[in-house]
Amino acid sequence: MKKFMLLMLVMSGMALTAQTRNLNIYWIDVEGGAATLIVTPEGQSLLVDTGWAMPDDRDARRIFQVAQKAGLKKIDYVVITHYHGDHVGGVPALAKLIPVDRFMDHGESVEAQHPRWGKDWEAYKAATTGKRTILKPGDKVPLKGVDALVVSADAQTLASPVKGAGGANPFCEGAQNKPADKTENQRSVGLLLTYRWFKFLDLGDLTWDIEMQLACPVNKLGTVTLLQATHHGFTNDASGAPAQILPLKPRLVVVNNDKAKGWHNAAWDTVAKIEGLEDVWQVHQAVGPNRDHNVKPDQIANLDVTPDEGHWLMASVSADGKITITNERTGFSKTYAPRK
Repeated sequence: MKKFMLLMLVMSGMALTAQTRNLNIYWIDVEGGAATLIVTPEGQSLLVDTGWAMPDDRDARRIFQVAQKAGLKKIDYVVITHYHGDHVGGVPALAKLIPVDRFMDHGESVEAQHPRWGKDWEAYKAATTGKRTILKPGDKVPLKGVDALVVSADAQTLASPVKGAGGANPFCEGAQNKPADKTENQRSVGLLLTYRWFKFLDLGDLTWDIEMQLACPVNKLGTVTLLQATHHGFTNDASGAPAQILPLKPRLVVVNNDKAKGWHNAAWDTVAKIEGLEDVWQVHQAVGPNRDHNVKPDQIANLDVTPDEGHWLMASVSADGKITITNERTGFSKTYAPRK
């Protein structure tokens, strides 16, 4: 009887621990690339993109260090949004540092012969042989307790709006359209992650023409809680269609930018118009012509210093919807009250 009671206490403690874990999202500094690590309350892991291939494996090592901090012995899923080197380049080195169960992507590269990106594509294929899954809109990454829906892939989008979305989008009237992008950016896998009342959107480097497919004539995605600013902060206005960004109404925006890449002034002009926006956080302080709209230093992971120290941002989301964002560089945290 005592053994039975002890077992029940242990199991109850384990269940309580699982219930009290938060959903954690890390934005890892890969200096102009992208790497977003998601760790679920169940302890599963999803990494979106892997940064650059570097001679010293800088980006893979930074990802590995954050994975260790998160207590991971492996990464369950790696989703590659597209095959540009700043997103896929780190795969071979990362796969040697930590086991990866499954790689997911949009299918074949449309730039396999590109003089700059073709090499990264070939290296990715070699490193992931027998472990790849091709994603299409409507698919889900099989995480427990968290819904990870593919909303775009291979220049296609969801056939139908997500639950609760689909209303006419007033921002479509008179909205600017742009010609179809023919690069890998257009093929980006986009993920909508839902945990209870919290929704996080990461569209990789998805381009304006496909963003408009998600937005017009109806908003297929509804509203979100936290938006990772597409394309490192709407780089060169190739992404960030206002008709797609504004109806999302994110409370929070995280910009995974480099100091001289992304987060242009025009991007800030769009974000500043978001109804109900509470805060913006940046992975890097923007310099040069993009310096006019940096947020407070406490909310920037990496300032304009050389060499770059590679600090990260983390959002921790509790079961009741409370969100705390932490800047690893300073230890500064800010908490946002639940809103259903």
